[in-house]
Amino acid sequence: MGVSSTDPHLLRVAKGEILDRPPVWMMRQAGRYMKAYRDLREKYPSFRDRSEIPEVAIEVSLQPWRAFQPDGVILFSDIATPLPGLGIEMDIAEGKGPIIDSPIRTQAQIDSLRPLEPETALPFIKTILQALRQEVGNQSTVLGFVGAPWTLAAYAVEGKGSKTYSVIKNMAFSEPAVLDQLLTKLADAIAVYVRYQIDSGAQVVQMFDSWAGQLSPQDYDTFALPYQQRVFQQVKQTHPDTPLILLVSGSAGVLERMAQSGADVVTVDWSVDMADARTRLGKDVKVQGNLDPGVLFGSKAFIRDRILDTVRKAGNGGHILNLGHGVLPETPEENVAFFFETAKQLNALV
Repeated sequence: MGVSSTDPHLLRVAKGEILDRPPVWMMRQAGRYMKAYRDLREKYPSFRDRSEIPEVAIEVSLQPWRAFQPDGVILFSDIATPLPGLGIEMDIAEGKGPIIDSPIRTQAQIDSLRPLEPETALPFIKTILQALRQEVGNQSTVLGFVGAPWTLAAYAVEGKGSKTYSVIKNMAFSEPAVLDQLLTKLADAIAVYVRYQIDSGAQVVQMFDSWAGQLSPQDYDTFALPYQQRVFQQVKQTHPDTPLILLVSGSAGVLERMAQSGADVVTVDWSVDMADARTRLGKDVKVQGNLDPGVLFGSKAFIRDRILDTVRKAGNGGHILNLGHGVLPETPEENVAFFFETAKQLNALV
């Protein structure tokens, strides 16, 4: 992968360069813990409006950039955003996530899905990403945001969030050939969507397989990993130089499998010690994470100690500092500010 010294910090590290400190951003850094976001939410109560009206989504994406200058600015979006483009109508309920009124349960429904045409279905994505690139220039890396096939299928089949995943697991274990068709169609659509985000200005793309940690390792190998690989292989064919990040929530049991996905960076959650993660993944795999978001409720000394501990365990190079999951809504903004200040001074502290 070609690295330029004018490239932003996160992009350089994601491509394998070793710099004086790890780059830093936060998952869900645009959102409910920020007063500026809550104020905007009152004006635009619909999540789809906030993420699909370009000027609103641009503003939300840039709120943490203006406040904290993170090394990554991520497109404000949802994993379900491309589903209507395939013919799966949905809405996003505040605090609950996507709601699908007609869940995908039959072969006929899968047959009726159409290929994703982002320019027609999601033109706002290009507008948003181009504006973010223009705004942050080379001072920060613009990240794209997509869901993974298993997690999108789980939403589409369950119809909403789930604690047991019993509907999609029923399909997986009783009609695997039917689910395979859905996962394949979703993987091909997501690959098209990732390419569109890169062409629109995303310099790195993170794929969220939020629910793949609900699978046993052997089922992860059947229903998650092959479709992650299908997405990443297609993207690498056309955009080999764009680093790709994979997140799986509750991933301790499948960490090594995540490294087989084709992702350039594996996000590690806080259920795994970062030193253990590096040992398990091997020195060639880059990592992102992995502070418990709850750490940000602690004192400044506690936050600093946990940052230093994580960075030391991750070692020199191949690490993007982040939380192990999204920042929590009640987190004090001043603690988020301190997290970023400390992270950006690490070359003086470590």
